[in-house]
Amino acid sequence: MRDPYEVLGVPRGASAAAIKSAYRKLAKKHHPDANKNDPKSAARFAELNSANEIIGDEDKRKQFDRGEIDAEGKPRFQGFSGSGFPGGDPRGRAGAGGFETHTFRSGGNFGGGNFEDILNSMFGGAAARGARPGGGTTFEFDPGGIALDLDVNVTMSVSLEEAVKGGEKRVRLPNGKELNVKIPAGVAAGQQIRLKGQGESGPGHRTGDLLITVNIAPHPFFKVDGSDLRIDLPITLYEAVLGGKVRVPTLTGAVELSIPKNTSSGRTFRLKGKGLPKSGGAGDLFVTTRIMLPDGNDAELETLMQKWRDGHPYNPRSDLG
Repeated sequence: MRDPYEVLGVPRGASAAAIKSAYRKLAKKHHPDANKNDPKSAARFAELNSANEIIGDEDKRKQFDRGEIDAEGKPRFQGFSGSGFPGGDPRGRAGAGGFETHTFRSGGNFGGGNFEDILNSMFGGAAARGARPGGGTTFEFDPGGIALDLDVNVTMSVSLEEAVKGGEKRVRLPNGKELNVKIPAGVAAGQQIRLKGQGESGPGHRTGDLLITVNIAPHPFFKVDGSDLRIDLPITLYEAVLGGKVRVPTLTGAVELSIPKNTSSGRTFRLKGKGLPKSGGAGDLFVTTRIMLPDGNDAELETLMQKWRDGHPYNPRSDLG
């Protein structure tokens, strides 16, 4: 993945607020729901979420800036200074494609001890089991003697609808390989999907697994509150005064909500069972009304309000002192 600072378009010294603002702006712009005719929008959106998971988190950002993790959040092996291991990796990692056995030849004493003593002190004798007897000159790493982490960890961003209904999504691995991953219905943020045998491989070791951590992308208008959902519903001034029926979006399709007469802005209605799935049922959807006035100046409306104000004065802030 590209440098997360580059993905979000912010400098390395950017504040947390600037990073958050840049992420929200780009996430809204590239959300798949707003770009249904662009097949690349999902990939761009997933890249934005992955970048935000690194530098949008204070601890992970510090780790990335120090070079302890890469752009995908995977640890970087720092190596042993002066140890003589190629690339500083005692496991003999040959790169993304696999692993190899390294042979080292001793040239006498190192700091007062021979090479076998150094290996024994570092790896408890496990690394030098292939040594030739008689103070030999060649030591080989035994691949079976050192634990190798062959699992691959990646992050996958899904929409709220995909998390609820399930589906299938294509995931790109660090080695460039792409897989179709089945998303189980009701998956939660932070949950892992394990695909056995899809990780890295090494001689003499069982192939690792692919561990996919699910991240639920922010929704354009639903806010998640546990198993409940919340939404701000714009209504007109005349709907607030006269009442009426308005359409409200839900995850399973739009429904009609009856707005009583004289409904104030900020009044909340509950739609039972229209939230997220949970054990034994589903959460609720809480709908909060927001009165929206028409754009621009309306002379007729202003005249009406002035007349109404003069004939029906009231102070909704009287309780505030």
